[in-house]
Amino acid sequence: MAAAKRHCPSRSHHIRGENGPGGSNRKHVRHVDSLVDISARVVAENVPFQRIEQQYDRIPEPVQSKIVFWSFPRNERDIYMYSSYANSAKEHSENQKLPFHQGVRLLDNGAVDNVLQIGFHLSGSVTEPSNPLLTQPEKIFKVSINFDRCKITSVQCGCGNKDIFWCQHVVALSLYRIRKPKAVQLRVPISETLLQMSREQLQKFAQYLITEHHSDVLPTAQKIADQILQAESEINQLPGAPDPTAGASVDDDNWWALDEDQVREQVRTFLSQGGYTGPSTQLHSMFAKVREMLRVRDSNGARMLTLMTEQFLADPRLSVWRSQGTPLTDKCSQFWDELGALWVCVVLNPHSSSQDRVQWQTLLGQWVTNPVCPLEDGEANLLTDINGRTSLRLRGTSSSQSIQPRTVLHNALEASNLTWSDPHLKKILASDMYWSTNRTPSENFDHQGLPLWKEYVPTACARVDALRSHGYVREALRLSVAIVRTMKAAVVTNRENWICENGSKSIGSSCTCSLHTCGNRETPYTSVGWIGHPLDPVGVLFDTLCEACLVADDVSQEYFSRYLSSDSTNESRRRFQHVNIPGAAEHNQTYLTLAYDVALIGLGQQRIMPSGIHPQEKACKQEERLLARLNTIELDSTLFHVLQRETLLLLEGGLWSGLGIGIHPESYPMHMFAHFLFMKLISRDEDLAYQVGLRAMRLPILENLDDSSIEDGLNNANVLTRFPRWFILSHVESQQCLLASTLLEAAKNDVHRLQSVLDCAQRHIHSSSQLFRLAQDTFKIATPSDGPKCIPALKAAFELGLQVMRMTLMTLNWRRRDMVRWIVTCATEVGVDALLSIMTSWYQYFAPIEASSTVAMTVMSPATMMQLSATYSQQEELAQCARTLALQCAKRDPQNCALCALNLCEKDSLAFETAYQIVVDAATHIINSSQLFTIARYMEHRGHPSRAFRLALLGMKGLHIAYNQDSHPAVSDIHWACALAHSLGRAELASMVPMLVKNIQCAPVLADILRRCTITAPGMGNASGSSGCLDSKHRGSRSLKLLSYDRAPLKQLMDQTILAYVHTTHSKLSHISPRHYADFIDFLTKARETFLLSHNGHIQFAQLIENMKLVYKGKKKLMFLIKERFGL
Repeated sequence: MAAAKRHCPSRSHHIRGENGPGGSNRKHVRHVDSLVDISARVVAENVPFQRIEQQYDRIPEPVQSKIVFWSFPRNERDIYMYSSYANSAKEHSENQKLPFHQGVRLLDNGAVDNVLQIGFHLSGSVTEPSNPLLTQPEKIFKVSINFDRCKITSVQCGCGNKDIFWCQHVVALSLYRIRKPKAVQLRVPISETLLQMSREQLQKFAQYLITEHHSDVLPTAQKIADQILQAESEINQLPGAPDPTAGASVDDDNWWALDEDQVREQVRTFLSQGGYTGPSTQLHSMFAKVREMLRVRDSNGARMLTLMTEQFLADPRLSVWRSQGTPLTDKCSQFWDELGALWVCVVLNPHSSSQDRVQWQTLLGQWVTNPVCPLEDGEANLLTDINGRTSLRLRGTSSSQSIQPRTVLHNALEASNLTWSDPHLKKILASDMYWSTNRTPSENFDHQGLPLWKEYVPTACARVDALRSHGYVREALRLSVAIVRTMKAAVVTNRENWICENGSKSIGSSCTCSLHTCGNRETPYTSVGWIGHPLDPVGVLFDTLCEACLVADDVSQEYFSRYLSSDSTNESRRRFQHVNIPGAAEHNQTYLTLAYDVALIGLGQQRIMPSGIHPQEKACKQEERLLARLNTIELDSTLFHVLQRETLLLLEGGLWSGLGIGIHPESYPMHMFAHFLFMKLISRDEDLAYQVGLRAMRLPILENLDDSSIEDGLNNANVLTRFPRWFILSHVESQQCLLASTLLEAAKNDVHRLQSVLDCAQRHIHSSSQLFRLAQDTFKIATPSDGPKCIPALKAAFELGLQVMRMTLMTLNWRRRDMVRWIVTCATEVGVDALLSIMTSWYQYFAPIEASSTVAMTVMSPATMMQLSATYSQQEELAQCARTLALQCAKRDPQNCALCALNLCEKDSLAFETAYQIVVDAATHIINSSQLFTIARYMEHRGHPSRAFRLALLGMKGLHIAYNQDSHPAVSDIHWACALAHSLGRAELASMVPMLVKNIQCAPVLADILRRCTITAPGMGNASGSSGCLDSKHRGSRSLKLLSYDRAPLKQLMDQTILAYVHTTHSKLSHISPRHYADFIDFLTKARETFLLSHNGHIQFAQLIENMKLVYKGKKKLMFLIKERFGL
């Protein structure tokens, strides 16, 4: 940064003092500062030196020296701010790499030398030690610093640092000046020294200076000399001459040195590298740095925020996303939320000048009209004026009204019009002991005379955030107390009004439906709730009040954001203590109890689910963060009393409360909040805990929908055409399930409570996946690995599982198979009666294939019987029930269930015959050939070859294999069927051959069958006989002979095989190409082998060849190959 220069007027020289403040060698003795030192300190910090020069004609040099001496910053915290991240919540090793800590090490190692202060300019050299590991030699850097009114206004270093933060060399020189002020040579501004010189001395000074740096300054010196010699030059028109050591002029901004170009460049670089999706630590640190600057009332906070906002608006992706209608990413939205919240804090600075406000209004007015400025997804103007007049845009607003879309910066623009001039507000901020002696409630005071602040809550909390952000902590705390006191009074009033109107309804009422079904008027719902509000009003109040209660050891300067995701490790380590509120009417009311109050009130407020994915996710995250912060506070007896009181008020709060009896169908769910309350209450107030848990289980948005039309997760949102889409519905349902699971676990040993929770969960959970998850959780609770079963909980899990089965029976669900297996496992744990129940009423819960293949088969498995330790009578009862189920399933779905039915009915001949007949009856129109062959193979394997053959014949009827399908998947089944027929005897084979002739045209397949039938005599495979066969004695008494190709039953098959070869040959020749000639010759070779099996086959083959020569005589090469191979 260039050093500041101003023109210093020519004055007569003064008498020089012997020693300046830094030039004395006297021993340091503690003493009371002189009036001159005290005055010099105040003047040096607040008054530009030029103004002193203008006001006083003569300033003694000792006075000048003292002012110059005290003008350098005195607090190392200021140096730290411009050389380190805010909230350096990094590892210690990472912290040591920051410029500030590196500068401290350089200073401690004596690297700073040649320090000289001339007026408001400090210079010196800093030696960077060599680094043998990196082969870096020792380097010396020259550093210069300009300062004014205790602020460093510009820095320069020879290292060429390009960063927002000052380099370690600037830090080392600055700390040297702060820690060793009297070791620094001090001189008054160079212009004052020049005034004391004669003409001859000035000439000598100029010539020596030029000679010392002739290569650098000689051209410039000649140029200046030429201008001075010209009477009309610009230099001669101005009085005096510039002096870089004389400090800034009256009109200059008194800012700490901030490299604006580097701020722009770093934000621009971050955004250009995909910063919305990648790591964002540096940008988070920049936002935190802005908050840190605001906290110490550094004007660079607003300046840096302006630069960042301009770069965000210049991001080219914004226009692309806007043109494509693409929503902002979650991280991008978080950054813009932070920008908007910070601007609200900036414009609400209670001590900002009117000039600053006008400047900010102008900027914000330009930005909100920028077409790429992101829109705010909320539906209401979020700030109101001092009188509380809101300008809410309700859902019923006519679309014909022209309303300018709200951007994320509109809140700040509206906030810039707010004032701090209200007398009542001023008194609240000014004192902890402000109250009214009149105990009658009024607009500004409660019945105890304590002040209230009745302003739209988000607006009032924006004031608190602004006060706290600018370092007015006590004022922010006082206003927070007044706001929470007002909110508490409103809650009590709402409760009293509700009880007056609905006195007959108690907090324990089982009514949990929405108001639109049980009430007689519409809910005056809050369109924009406090939780999820862009300005996070409840979070502001909670953080402000908790900050006052931190244990001394845990108080640290952290500038975290409520809008950007951050590590909460430090928050979890914080410890809190009760701090009494001055003037509080209740003896046990502390800042911590008020923090608890406002968190519970905000979380329990009935509010409408916002529209848009980002506002919904923001509401969810704010709720999660607030609950996490509440969990870090130890719940002592005082806070538990607060928890009890607020919970009762919420249950009795009526239309205002999200835990009231009747709520709007679009009301934001209370599951997460109720889970927190339940966990805190259950050990000390069990009845109240269950009242909250059961009341909050409802999900009105789904209450009036048919379960059959509801699918899980996002699909739910698609069917809600009457309402806005709930993008976080899957998360909501997950939290609902977690609440139900927690209640079931707590109630597992109390049958009455367990049944109440079970009924409530079954009534209000509409997601089959979540209900299944709940059933599984309950099952785990009921069957601990290290303890006995909890039968009531086990039955509850079983009931939930049955409901899941009913819900998913007619819908597609990818977890259905797991659900069926699980319900059988659960029923097994419950006992025989549960298994009998699901098998007897299987059609209510399972598809036929599920009931037969999974349920019945699993129940009848040896492992299940062993686990049940069932008696013989129980096993028989289960087996009979399984057989009945199997036959019922086979009748309904023989295609998929017949085989299971046969398997299950094996040990009962009547049932087995019934199952077999079901297969036979369905073979002609339901069961396909492949399934029939599978069942037939099973029958043969089980010793029923005759039944298997009958099914094989039925399977053959449905088959058709073309001439070129020699690799058809049914070929193996055909071979098996023919082998079965052959093994049974000539008659069976004779009945099979016509089927083969009719349905199979593939010659190789027929030829293979033909050969296999002559390997052994028919009936050989059944010589020993079996229960389902023909008379074995009769068969054994006959001699078994091989079958002839020329007699029935193979004669017909032989003729069909030769015919198939002839047709196939002509078919192949009709589209054959030379490259297929070799394959064709091989085919003919195999065909000839088959032809020769017939007594006149050689004649038939010769006729085929002659016919080919006649018809295909043009294929000379092929004919030559045929003659060569077969000699025909």
